[in-house]
Amino acid sequence: MNVFNPIAEPFVPPAPIPRRRANIPGFFEVVRTIMRNPLELWGEPSYEDRWIGTKFLNERSLIVNDPGLIRHVLVENAANYKMGVIRQLILRPILRDGLLTAEGEVWRRSRKAMAPVFTPRQVFGFAETMLACTEAYATHYGEAARTGATRDIARDMTELTFDILSQTLFSGEIVTASGDFASDVENLLHTMGRVDPFDLIKAPPWVPRLTRIKGAKVMKLFRGIVDDTIAKRKGKMTKGADVPDDFLTLLLRQERADGLTREEINDNIITFIGAGHETTARALGWAIYCLANSPSDLRDLENEIDAFFASEIPAPHLWLDRLPKTRAAFEEAMRLYPPAPSINRAAIEDDRYEDLEIKAGTTILMMPWTLHRHRKLWDRPTAFIPSRFWPENRENIDRFQYLPFGVGPRVCIGASFALQEAVIALALLLHRFRFHCTPACKPWPVQKLTTQPDGGLPMTVIFRNVRESPSAASP
Repeated sequence: MNVFNPIAEPFVPPAPIPRRRANIPGFFEVVRTIMRNPLELWGEPSYEDRWIGTKFLNERSLIVNDPGLIRHVLVENAANYKMGVIRQLILRPILRDGLLTAEGEVWRRSRKAMAPVFTPRQVFGFAETMLACTEAYATHYGEAARTGATRDIARDMTELTFDILSQTLFSGEIVTASGDFASDVENLLHTMGRVDPFDLIKAPPWVPRLTRIKGAKVMKLFRGIVDDTIAKRKGKMTKGADVPDDFLTLLLRQERADGLTREEINDNIITFIGAGHETTARALGWAIYCLANSPSDLRDLENEIDAFFASEIPAPHLWLDRLPKTRAAFEEAMRLYPPAPSINRAAIEDDRYEDLEIKAGTTILMMPWTLHRHRKLWDRPTAFIPSRFWPENRENIDRFQYLPFGVGPRVCIGASFALQEAVIALALLLHRFRFHCTPACKPWPVQKLTTQPDGGLPMTVIFRNVRESPSAASP
């Protein structure tokens, strides 16, 4: 466990208060809570025990917060654990055979096809574009600082990370059908990313989910975006025109008998358009919110960032390593508000870990939300303390107690992309501006695939009394 000597009382951001129940909640209470906000379901034991065995509708579940058992399930004996059924019932209607939901040979083909895009060299090459996109987006905050306008930082980060994803992975050629992409994403996750009661009883996918009927129009919109984007790029390739060597071109060149089918290409594109930037966006929003409420931590970051910009500024791909406190603040935000708050698996065959027997068919729930707030693993687990992730303290964090990007064979392929993007964005924005919560800024964390701030993050922006950083063209 990390233990810190407090210099000032740390900021404790909003989160459901776990209850110690005298009785196991009934079916309807569980369904109501999951429909409203799954983060409110977990009681005191989920934040204190290594693992908890439960039954729901006669199905065995194991809630796991033990790093050793997590390593066993996700790494050492990963072949014995498939994707959780309920998770797939929720995600597959959106992503189908995209990388997050595909299994077996389909997943292996997709992972192999995408690996060249996310090598360190390729990710480093995206850094200049990430900086340029952030520079361009910062003009919105300059205008807000001059006029006193309120900005919803949650929405802004969705737009910024979409701009970055569009320019890096798709060379700016995503054919969006709406001028308000942030609202399109919100509508998609609100209508399609919610748990339906039929999911909980594992009804077959062909049984209509009433909660998702409204999502059909949004889903059609996103599928249309993918079709139009592919058609535009395919048209160039067919004519022999020069095309960028990006993610989109790479996938389309994999369309062959021993590669990817057109449907798999479509599914992976929609996975990255619909979800690939969403996780980073949410973590960035939470990071800015927590820093706005933690003056001492913000001062640490501003001192680091100002010193960084006051000297000879290195190439953007080096920023991640040169700004350790900025990275730490982002990682602490992901600890408190993990972008993907649950990881679900199901045992294929009987298994054993220490004295624990795991029967075939048992659902394994490994939830970064509870794991990252576990009282036996973290000092002051509900508080925002970025210094946990400072270089001198990182060795105190077990690899399997902190899972913002998952772990094992299915670890997030874009983890290094997201970290680089986040540090570049935070460094530039916090060097130029300071963000203040308005009286209406009272976010409540809600699980809708990602951990979202219900009510948004309405904030005002002011210029900081420092020299503005140079443009991307002058690193």
